[in-house]
Parts: sequence; C-alpha cells; structure tokens
Amino acid sequence: MENNRSRLLYAIQMYDFYLYELQLYLDTHSNCRNGLEAFRKYKELRKQAVDAYTNRYGPITALDSSCNNVFEWANGPWPWEKEAN
Repeated sequence: MENNRSRLLYAIQMYDFYLYELQLYLDTHSNCRNGLEAFRKYKELRKQAVDAYTNRYGPITALDSSCNNVFEWANGPWPWEKEAN
C-alpha cells in the first residue's frame, strides 16, 4: 500500500514537471498543436493521479481538501512527512 502511495506522489511530481516545462514552451509557441495536446494530456493525467491520491490518502495541499464537515488538511501525516511515505 505504501508503495502505491509513493508511486502516486512520484507520478504527480513527474506530471508537475512536464506541465511546467510545457508551460514554458507554450509561452513562446502558443499555437503549437503538439504542445497544446501534450499539455492537455498531462494535465488530465495529473488530475487523475491527484484524485486517486486524495481519495485514498487525503489531500496533498489545502486546496485539495473537501472542507465538507471539517478542514481535513490539518489531519496528518502530511505528504512530506516521513510517516506518509
């Protein structure tokens, strides 16, 4: 189970990197169809990974907190704490 948690966090980090690099590319090549397609693809993959992580292990950031009945972001362990990995 912990291995899956680590894999999801790694995937999210990987997608964040791809998206940041694509964002920089698209800043200067805004009409590039391949770049836009790749950005949409990795944005969706990141969303799926974040949703999977959040559903299984809780929010990654405060913005991922559902805030339905309680501000669950404050419940630990947080993703960067050793206990969460």
